[in-house]
Amino acid sequence: MRYVIVAVSTCLVALLLAGAATTKSASPEDTYRHLAVYTEVLSRIKSDYVEEPDMKNVTLGALNGLLESIDPYASYLNADQYKEYLKEKGERKADVGLVLARKFGYIGIVDAIPGSPGDAAGLTTADMLESINGVSTRDMPLAFGEMLLEGAPGSTVELGVLRFRKPEPQKITLTREMIHYPAVKSRLAQDSVGVITVGSLTDGEVQQVAKQEQSLEKQGAKRLVLDLRHCSTGGPEQGIALANLFLDKGLIAYSEGQKLPRRDFDANPAAAITHLPMAVIVDRGTADGAEVAASALLDNKRGEVVGERTYGDAAIQKDITMDDGSAVILAVAKYYSPAGKSIQDNGVTPSVPQLESDAADGDDDGGAGITPKARPGADDPLLNKAIEVVVKGKAEIARENGQKRADQKADEPMPPEDETPQN
Repeated sequence: MRYVIVAVSTCLVALLLAGAATTKSASPEDTYRHLAVYTEVLSRIKSDYVEEPDMKNVTLGALNGLLESIDPYASYLNADQYKEYLKEKGERKADVGLVLARKFGYIGIVDAIPGSPGDAAGLTTADMLESINGVSTRDMPLAFGEMLLEGAPGSTVELGVLRFRKPEPQKITLTREMIHYPAVKSRLAQDSVGVITVGSLTDGEVQQVAKQEQSLEKQGAKRLVLDLRHCSTGGPEQGIALANLFLDKGLIAYSEGQKLPRRDFDANPAAAITHLPMAVIVDRGTADGAEVAASALLDNKRGEVVGERTYGDAAIQKDITMDDGSAVILAVAKYYSPAGKSIQDNGVTPSVPQLESDAADGDDDGGAGITPKARPGADDPLLNKAIEVVVKGKAEIARENGQKRADQKADEPMPPEDETPQN
């Protein structure tokens, strides 16, 4: 019953937000009038519902629903939770390597850091955490859920995982460990194409990308593929630095908020290291700084982006404290692509989308079509497509595909002259 009440409150808040979005110029009186409706509904729930509800839980559910509807990375922490959050903020603890966001009222997985316990357990973008150590994540603050996953090295945490087309949550026990972010890797592939794989954009990784690129050129690379699949760690500033390695001019991104003026991030010519033709690979696990880099390279026509639409996460967050000691962790500005699209709201749409035939078989996603972790060599069809794109060009591939379809149609047997073709 409590969940029903929370759902009603959440829907009401969402409707109020939708109304506010269409009337941005509305007067303060209109805003308070909408809030008065919300207050009246809460009052009716308290007085007329079949049993007296726990108004604390109703309010908490409404607040979390409000935040999720505008920012999947926002959190509301009560006074005690916020004190604990501040105490642990900045401390490096053992973890299971999951990047999280709010999704459908629960805590969803943006991606698992490659090589982490979460990655080894097969957790990926399509999964949601129904519970953490037996505590439901329904209306759980995102920041609090992240704290629950942390602990001492060698300790365990039990997760209830919801997956597509599997109605019952699966119980998974993970052992916490100190997370080591994947190192930048590179290799020289066929047709003199250098492949740089970036699994994280934490501090120092951009410099490693520069070193790997220069090494590939010395080995004879004439073209580049930048693989950003499952790269979900590292902020927008790291993504800007990464894009600048391949851009010597133009706008990389800009940030803007209601109270924060627009700030442009232009390419610094001195930071660019190469002009080789390139392509970028992304997937649903590509987030944050990697998205900023991909959108910059695409909008500046520096290279084609191959793969799936990215997750959508690039913003400036701020802790806003309340009078009672509670706090809201909220995005106060978003990052935008050079074309003016909010990355958090839209993600990055590839210029060369992944086709069903490109996806590897056998992934346990319940038919959701989630791309498994990148596999090296000939077993990685998406990498092969990116290499083909950077070698031949998007236009040439389209021409060849059109000719292939025309040849196949010409080879189809014609119906006998005395028969009427069937529709």
